[in-house]
Amino acid sequence: MSTEFAEWLRGRSDEQLRELVTLRPELITPVPAHVEGLAGRASSPSAIGRVLDRLDRFTSAVLETLAVLAPPVAYRPLRAQVARGLSGPADSVFEARFRETVDRLRSLALVHGPDRALVPAPGVREVLDGPAGLGPPAAETFRHYHAERLAELVEDLGGGGGGTKEGLAALLADRETVARLVGEVSPQARAALDELAWGPAGGRVPNARREVRVATARSPIEQLLARALLAATGEESVVLPREVGLFLRDGRIHRDLSPVPPPLGGTARDRALADRTAAGQAFTFTRAVEELCERWSADPPGVLRGGGLAVRDLKRTAALLDLPEWAAALIIEVAHAAGLVAASGSVDGDWMPTPGYDAWKVRPAEERWTALATTWLAMDRVPGMIGERDERDRLRSALHPDLRRAAAPEVRATTLAMLAAAGGPDAPLAPTLEAVRERLAWEQPRRRVADRDRLVEFALREAEQIGVTGLGALSGHGRALIRPVPGSGAEGGSRTAPGSGAAELLAPLLPEPLDHVLLQADLTAVAPGPLTGELGRWLALAADVESTGGATVYRFSEGSIRRALDAGQGADEMLAMLARHSTTPVPQPLAYLVSDVARRHGRMRIGTASAYVRCDDPTVLDEVMADRRATPLRLRRLAPTVIASKTSRATLVDSLRAMGYAPVAESLDGDVIVTQLDVRRTEGPPQQRVPAAFTGLDAEVITAAVRAVRAGDAAHRARRRPVDAPEGQVPRSPATATIGALREAIRQGSQVWIGYLDSQGNATSRILEPARMEGGYLTAYDETRAAVHRFALHRITGVAEVQG
Repeated sequence: MSTEFAEWLRGRSDEQLRELVTLRPELITPVPAHVEGLAGRASSPSAIGRVLDRLDRFTSAVLETLAVLAPPVAYRPLRAQVARGLSGPADSVFEARFRETVDRLRSLALVHGPDRALVPAPGVREVLDGPAGLGPPAAETFRHYHAERLAELVEDLGGGGGGTKEGLAALLADRETVARLVGEVSPQARAALDELAWGPAGGRVPNARREVRVATARSPIEQLLARALLAATGEESVVLPREVGLFLRDGRIHRDLSPVPPPLGGTARDRALADRTAAGQAFTFTRAVEELCERWSADPPGVLRGGGLAVRDLKRTAALLDLPEWAAALIIEVAHAAGLVAASGSVDGDWMPTPGYDAWKVRPAEERWTALATTWLAMDRVPGMIGERDERDRLRSALHPDLRRAAAPEVRATTLAMLAAAGGPDAPLAPTLEAVRERLAWEQPRRRVADRDRLVEFALREAEQIGVTGLGALSGHGRALIRPVPGSGAEGGSRTAPGSGAAELLAPLLPEPLDHVLLQADLTAVAPGPLTGELGRWLALAADVESTGGATVYRFSEGSIRRALDAGQGADEMLAMLARHSTTPVPQPLAYLVSDVARRHGRMRIGTASAYVRCDDPTVLDEVMADRRATPLRLRRLAPTVIASKTSRATLVDSLRAMGYAPVAESLDGDVIVTQLDVRRTEGPPQQRVPAAFTGLDAEVITAAVRAVRAGDAAHRARRRPVDAPEGQVPRSPATATIGALREAIRQGSQVWIGYLDSQGNATSRILEPARMEGGYLTAYDETRAAVHRFALHRITGVAEVQG
């Protein structure tokens, strides 16, 4: 860290420091003790790397140009050098954008100094490894060469004065010398130079450290090594010196630069149509999540030994939801991330709904969707990778821990931010995938994200499936889900935070739920639209979905009726439910089916022997004992009305039902066990929710931090010793008066004298300059310790004014 940089930061106004902290909130975590501490943190490699990753291509090019040129650089020469790399003329757009970029780099503390002497901040050159694809300067690339070899190179290049790396660098800095050397090499060697000219500047060749002279050079690589046009940096690595690279580029540092991002090519959509399309998909996605949870309540799939969901269970779930496997996997992953489904145990457990699902399903549809969409935005899992193979050639399954990618939420947020900025207010744009990828590469050229192009593709596909976009364009309710976060302006970084207006915008677009169906004589029920939650759950229990589309067709069968009876429904109750919610009378075949299944239901009862069969009709048990299919059950007649079995009760029930009987399970007291398949939940705690996205520091925190840095810096510059607190009894005051006095001191920026109890309960005196009070703690600059500290409010005995 240079003293000039710290002094420049110290000379910035409070408003400019607040802007710096807003753009780079990591600089005050924790709050530095003084400005020199802030400067040191701002020039650290990690902090610089983080902010560089948020710069767009043009801003990065301006900073790289400044880093390549010898400091200090005046504004006009810098502008002229950047203009040489433009793909078009330097027009008024370039002039305005360049001025804005330089000011932005100053605000980010990446550049300091006035326009007449711009200098990169300390550490920027070191982090910018190979700026603009150029290699290191010659003095650095040849620093490992021994003196004899340097002398040979200088002699072959036509120089004198001995062999030093500085002398060699001076020769390569002369354009006429480099032009002569390049003209002497063969066309093959010149082709190799042209390949390295625009980066990357390094390459690999065998025996790179061979020592050859111009007279003895034979191969193209030897011609370049002998003339110092290439420098060996390792046994098999070479690099193009920066001076040679600039010559080959004709003095340009960049090429094909544009001050504005590439346009998002795509199709303009009607806003109302896009919103309605997205709303319809949002409703479908929400109902699919609900249907998934209801299905897994009744028939939960198992958890794999290594975690995750079996491929066959994913295929079965996709068939039940009538969706492609990737869409079903997305529903499963979002439901899991939202805490609606979880594993019931670590070993041999099942995937089933959590108690959180019960609270979620009673909320309005628009709020349910908002919860799912915000979860998708923030989760770090990538459902699109399900079904692929990892580096060990193992199949990636749904809900497997290997699906986490830290960059996924940021890529989603950045992609949606692009869609939000595309098109006009009445004609949102549906950009193509290639346009989004090209725009993202311009906005984040340094961001090294593995499989970023694929993550963008997944984000667009999933946004359409969830209902955030409609016809490829961002919907109104999808736009309300996101808002820019401080620090995501011109740097190109953008994050999102849940918006409160998404549910309100979505609600008028959702279809009104229906509370009736059309019963038909072929044992089907037609739902002409979305059903209310109660009716939909009851039909899912008592019937099977036969087809979906504009209307959903449910089919009643003996198995579905028995499923409802197992869940505690009675025949009269079921017929009354059908009559109440049907616009037509209950068809006679359906009434007969319900009555017939109910009449036979429960005549046979299953208990534990391991299990037993009890039936009041001995002839029924005679049939069971005579049936060859019962042989694996190992049945034994205990009495005319009782049969015992060594199989479990669940296996006995399933086997007898497969044989055509309709048994029910009973408890040890002889009561019928109601299985309640529609309310099975995990026994353990629900899955941990996705943490909320970071939304930046609020203005009050930033103001308090800057005030604390200023106060600490004043003490640091004056090199004051810790101030002695006044002698005598420590201040004591009521809690309300203490809080009020501290708030007033924060407002005025004044000092106060407090009494404070240490961890042993001893009262001490402190002179403080309060900066912020939140969460039961006071953040203040402690004059008695010359440092920033946090104080627990309940330990402050009282507050008094500082005298004199």
